[in-house]
Amino acid sequence: MEKNLIRLLRADEIECRISVINEKRLSLLLYKDARVDQRILDETFGPFGWKRSHQCIDGSLYCTVEIFNKETGQWIAKQDVGTTGYAEKEKSQASDSFKRACFNWGIGRELYSAPFIWIPAGKVQIQMKENKDKGYYCNEHFAVSSIEYNADREISSLVIVNGKGTVVYGLKAKGDSGNAGKTVQRKEKMQPEGQSGKNAPRSCLSKEQMDSLQAELFRTGVAMEDVKERYQIQKPESMSEELYSKVMTALSKTRTAA
Repeated sequence: MEKNLIRLLRADEIECRISVINEKRLSLLLYKDARVDQRILDETFGPFGWKRSHQCIDGSLYCTVEIFNKETGQWIAKQDVGTTGYAEKEKSQASDSFKRACFNWGIGRELYSAPFIWIPAGKVQIQMKENKDKGYYCNEHFAVSSIEYNADREISSLVIVNGKGTVVYGLKAKGDSGNAGKTVQRKEKMQPEGQSGKNAPRSCLSKEQMDSLQAELFRTGVAMEDVKERYQIQKPESMSEELYSKVMTALSKTRTAA
């Protein structure tokens, strides 16, 4: 089973969605859709080497993705629960639970090593809504033009363009002229905190760690709610050391708010 290492996502398999928007800037969320998961499962394990099923537990829809281990002749299962969308509730939960279960198998996990992506109003067309509900919107579409990963399977370089092909966001690998690593040109919830292995993470962060986290949130302008939603954290102070490290790494790649 170990030889079947899940490959990293290509640039054309990553979608961009506007997450937060105001008069000064907007933030983008990187994600994959269920068709990408299906394609990678087929590529890695074969169309007959995996299967999915759904279960309703305590009113929530779960998905179980099973992989056939040829060495042992057994099916290995990993499961996760879906969240409810605004439209087509059942379909939304089914798709989301499937994508989350695939994430547990490692598909797309590298997306959560990305920085929090903020784009200033000078690079995008942010407009004010005309109705009574005050707010802002942007009709532009964005795409990942190229992406690079380091040896730890983390995003080290990233370029995002708008519908006209103009670069609106760029992240370069540190100590790199722009050509290190593998660049993929576009042709077309973090794992919850918990214990793993014999070195179980601590269940509570120190005051110094929380102060460092708050300082990074202040520097980048990222809200704590954004972190909690992205990494599925209920209580930030109770996150594991491993998850804390991932959050701080993502924030370190995020630009200072103007």
